[in-house]
Amino acid sequence: MICPFCRADNDRVIDSRTSEEGLAIRRRRECLACKRRFTTYERVEEMSLKVVKKDGIRVPFEREKLKRGLEKACWKRPIGDDDIDAAVTAIVDEVYKSYESEVPSHDLGEVVMKHLRKLDQIAYVRFASVYRKFKDVREFVEELEPMLDEKGARRQAPGASPE
Repeated sequence: MICPFCRADNDRVIDSRTSEEGLAIRRRRECLACKRRFTTYERVEEMSLKVVKKDGIRVPFEREKLKRGLEKACWKRPIGDDDIDAAVTAIVDEVYKSYESEVPSHDLGEVVMKHLRKLDQIAYVRFASVYRKFKDVREFVEELEPMLDEKGARRQAPGASPE
């Protein structure tokens, strides 16, 4: 493995453990040239999956692009990298279980929104506002109404504690 700091190709593995619910192996490495440490992940190579855009163009499904989108939605929110990685893994797992070679971008967006809604409501709204391309405030409010209704129902439920 090439060291990301000094570019030497001489390292040793210090620690190995499973991560992402057994879907990856995390390896902690030390460069023998510069003595700095870095982490690598080993995953099973996934099938080639294409995302079918609205205009019919097919582009490769990219885990890193998905992660960047979630990171933008979660910007300045109290969500750790581990939570984002877990959401990405859950989304990727769901997509690969549900689709063999192609996934419509609309379906992918819905899966992302489902997981973001569980992770953080503000991140969900940020993503939804870009993904759904709201034309006006009314459409935005319509997207929020189900969440507001849920929150109101929890407050009014007997024995529910106020938030």
